[in-house]
Amino acid sequence: MQPIKRAFLDTADGQIHYRIGGEGEPLLLLHMNPRSSDEYRELMPILGQHYQVIAMDAMGFGDSDKPPRMYTIYDYAKTVMALLDELDIQETNILGNHTGAFIAGEVTAAHPERVNKLILGNVPGFGEQGKARLMELFEQGFKIQDDGSHLMQRWQARSRYIGTSELNHRWVLDDLKCFGHPLYAVWAVAQYCLEAEERLKQVKCPTLIFWGLDDVKEFERLGLSKPEDRFFVSQVIPHGKVIDIPEGTICMMSQMAEEIANMVLDFLKGAV
Repeated sequence: MQPIKRAFLDTADGQIHYRIGGEGEPLLLLHMNPRSSDEYRELMPILGQHYQVIAMDAMGFGDSDKPPRMYTIYDYAKTVMALLDELDIQETNILGNHTGAFIAGEVTAAHPERVNKLILGNVPGFGEQGKARLMELFEQGFKIQDDGSHLMQRWQARSRYIGTSELNHRWVLDDLKCFGHPLYAVWAVAQYCLEAEERLKQVKCPTLIFWGLDDVKEFERLGLSKPEDRFFVSQVIPHGKVIDIPEGTICMMSQMAEEIANMVLDFLKGAV
């Protein structure tokens, strides 16, 4: 396969960083908040043996520029289209996880002719209570503390399930790139979550919906979403194939790369 390379795209709102490699039919990967394309570091070499894989850093994350204003999910969807146009990709498959899933769903709803197959990972159902909790987190933000205590706080935030110090280090690096700036994606999802049901009803292409059940429990622990709230996705996309991954955590893209890759490849090749 072609090696994974890093590149930048200049847009009117700033530079977008992305990783690209492999050959064949395109597969776009959209990350969760507060991560970056690094979320797919383990997956890209596997998927790149079968597809041309592209993973972008959403604006405000990773090595992409901070957006010049508060970005909506609609804005994020427009940057996806800008990247696809730059790469001269007329049709693609899309995998989005968490925030990336909302963006992937909106891209598919707005541009159905550009998406062949859609994969939605860990989409929570927020509702009014969840939206309010998201706005609480947005107001709290990621603040730099004079004593440096924010560094250890981010390290400890996911120590229960992260698995390895190396992976936690990568997460913390992504976290720190968000410090001192608004939590763009948290705000964007809060503004969009009550519209998500109607937007996802527009999705008609083959769709895979999956959840890591430990991840689902984590959202409940954080007071964001009840486990049963997630079923709105499969209800509004009734033709979607649903898979539960019992041991899947919020870090599952890195921790379970082989299992996730096999699931994705089976779906894209029509085996599930």
